[in-house]
Amino acid sequence: MALVLEVPVNLLGRQQNRVSFSSSRRQATYTRFSRKQKRLVSISATLNTSIQSIDEMRLARAKDVALPIMVNSCMGKMGQAVIEAGISAGLHIVPASFGIQNDAGKTIQVGGKDIQVHGPSDRETALASLVEEYPNMIVVDFTVPNAVNDNAELYCKSGVPFVMGTTGGDRDLLYKTVEDAKLYAVISPQMGKQVVAFLAAMEIMSKQFPGAFSGYTLQVMESHQATKLDASGTAKAVISCFQKLGVSFDLDQIQLIRDPRQQIEMVGVPEEHLNGHAFHMYNLTSPDGTVSFEFQHNVCGRSIYAEGAIDAALFLAKKIQSKADKKIYDMIDVLREGSMR
Repeated sequence: MALVLEVPVNLLGRQQNRVSFSSSRRQATYTRFSRKQKRLVSISATLNTSIQSIDEMRLARAKDVALPIMVNSCMGKMGQAVIEAGISAGLHIVPASFGIQNDAGKTIQVGGKDIQVHGPSDRETALASLVEEYPNMIVVDFTVPNAVNDNAELYCKSGVPFVMGTTGGDRDLLYKTVEDAKLYAVISPQMGKQVVAFLAAMEIMSKQFPGAFSGYTLQVMESHQATKLDASGTAKAVISCFQKLGVSFDLDQIQLIRDPRQQIEMVGVPEEHLNGHAFHMYNLTSPDGTVSFEFQHNVCGRSIYAEGAIDAALFLAKKIQSKADKKIYDMIDVLREGSMR
């Protein structure tokens, strides 16, 4: 690369007959001009530095900014909670999000950030453009159950690491898609930190004491806001542990409470949290009815899940940077590594 500088002669000094200009790569010597000579002198040098490729420049720039996250979907309350948690954590919120076709083209403001919504028809093109601009971007997905597999397939096709907080979908297909793509991802039906710790304890108990509750009957009741369409992924995970402990239980036996009146009167959900809560109750009873165990965890609001999702994104970024051999993680992995803020 050629470099030409025009410098006033008087800046080159009056006492020396020659002036030296040096750099870490080479040294050049230049003749001092008299006052009668031209007042400007041109200095030419050739830099022996190769031009960076566009990819190298983009990656170098990416290292200088906060971790960029794209949150799908920003139109939902959970997505908005994640964006706000990301802003609080100092992350860079990518100004784009996936949404339904009716919301395509809209711009919504969350936490002072303008987010443009992309519908199903242009999401692939939009994601490719965003990957170009934010090469180290991580997607956080809180959409709807019937979008889980299609979204995961698109993330894998585009090579975008992601945190999947959405429940439902074909989970076996989800894992296979990510495994085949050899993509980094955190997949968990539960993002709440303390609830994750409870799940970890249940998993340990089921592995160390298999069959401990053989013969016991199980009743499960879970209450969520009416907009939650499927059974709780957390409840399913806990039930799986009870099954390993010897309890016979089918997932269609879960009692789903979605009626606001029942939630207040029967479950005890505070009225102000009807639109955002997660109450879970598990009751175990011995064969003769003389012994019972109850497990319960109740959450009001969404901040616990949003903060956990941000923890997962930060955890995943570290795994990518370290080029970890393992690619697919869950929130228990995040918890075990002490990556919870």
